[in-house]
Amino acid sequence: MSSAPAAVNEPRTSAAQTVMRTFRDRPVVPLLVLLGILALAFIGLNPRTNITEWVASTLRAAIPLAILAGCQTIVMLTGGIDLSVAATASMSAFVAASLLEQQGLAVAIIVPLVIAVIIGVINGIGSGVFRVHPLIMTLGMGLVVFGASNAWQLLTVKTSSGVPPEIRQIGSATVLGFVPVSLVVFVPLALIIVIGLRRTGYGRLLYAIGDNPIAARLSGARSWQVLVVLYAISAVLAAIAGYLISGFTNVASVTLADSYLLPSVAAAVIGGTSIFGGRGGYTGTIVGALILTVATSLLFSLGFPEAVRQILFGLLIVLVAAGYARVTGET
Repeated sequence: MSSAPAAVNEPRTSAAQTVMRTFRDRPVVPLLVLLGILALAFIGLNPRTNITEWVASTLRAAIPLAILAGCQTIVMLTGGIDLSVAATASMSAFVAASLLEQQGLAVAIIVPLVIAVIIGVINGIGSGVFRVHPLIMTLGMGLVVFGASNAWQLLTVKTSSGVPPEIRQIGSATVLGFVPVSLVVFVPLALIIVIGLRRTGYGRLLYAIGDNPIAARLSGARSWQVLVVLYAISAVLAAIAGYLISGFTNVASVTLADSYLLPSVAAAVIGGTSIFGGRGGYTGTIVGALILTVATSLLFSLGFPEAVRQILFGLLIVLVAAGYARVTGET
């Protein structure tokens, strides 16, 4: 009588390992959980808050941040960073407002976009052709844009300018009481970025250059051309974000978007985009922008002074980024 074959001992997967693997493969999951916790905490601490108005306000504030974080996401996929986005966003809002009265809405919108393309092309040429590190190149370009904006401000003898009513309507108005009109701008942009990264050859080139630039070059990819287009796209997105920020705040100044720079980087990192390139996506970045916006509302509702809010906000960014790196770094 033959005996049954011995069972093969297979390594058991613990519940913790399963959770870690899920978080690593689907990074949006822990981000959504954290977003839900923060939202519930805010509602619990502010039970009299009108939920629909709060949701509308949160979305309106998060959308420009998500667009600027999109700039960082696509650039960070190549191992770079774009520190000129805040200056470009501020420039676009201020120039548009200053041109509106004499030139009309169309010129006021188009001229900053053209300037943004020039800024992006210069960033791309500096990084891709002359091999200047993206951090240095974009930081320097950001200072140039800021200085030029100040010069334009002195030329027009204005410290600030009125926001075009159309931009104000898009940036701050809602439909049905809680659906921001700015979603009309953001949703198409988000779809273009997500689909572009996942479904197009150009998107695959960004991942390839960030993952292994030498292999990408040997395979025939012209990295400098990819980078010139990339930074031009980033600058245009920044200009659009500047319009929305001015519409949301009803302010147009040369320092309008300065406070968005570091949060835009943080949202991309929290969303799972590697600062070393080759890994990440825009879906997580969107959730990261929502997390930072809700966290800001939560800290403000607790009545913390600005200094304490900055400390706690920074700790949240570090802890979330470190925790994400830990769970996604498991092999």
